Amino acid sequence: MQYLVLASRCLLGVVFLASVSTKVTGPAAFGAFVRSVRRMLIVPSGLVKPVAGVVVAAEAAIVILVAVPTTATAVAGFAVAAGLLLAFAGAIAVTVRRGTRTTCRCFGASSVPLGPAHVVRNLLLVAVAVAGGVAALSGGTLRLGESVVAAVAGLVLGGLVTVMDDIRELFHPTPASRRH
Repeated sequence: MQYLVLASRCLLGVVFLASVSTKVTGPAAFGAFVRSVRRMLIVPSGLVKPVAGVVVAAEAAIVILVAVPTTATAVAGFAVAAGLLLAFAGAIAVTVRRGTRTTCRCFGASSVPLGPAHVVRNLLLVAVAVAGGVAALSGGTLRLGESVVAAVAGLVLGGLVTVMDDIRELFHPTPASRRH
């Protein structure tokens, strides 16, 4: 079960590191994220910037928690990740259901509008976080080879998650991207 813990730590670490890093590279990047939160029409106008700040702080905390090699930090990181991802899935689902058309700023600038695939992606990541948390509580150790395979698998999958919109856009361009 420890291979699942390590793979989950790596996958979620990459996902949240990519996510937080695209939001904190400067005032313009954070401002773009704040505007994207505002366009979702989920958070009251006066709370948009503080909520965006909490999201960025939670994403950074997840990266740190899953990087520290203890069971307690793994479980805490997985729990925070699951909660944040559930909130993202819910907010995106409401946004899509209302017919609000706004792009995903999950991993920086994107021309892909939020849609059901983003809800599914977040729910799958919740499953990864929950499975990682349960596996972390089971204990055990890994041999070096198992550790390498688990880490590489998690890193590759995490990288793929962060470029999912770009990959989908290659095969199914949205009308907005066709104009560029």
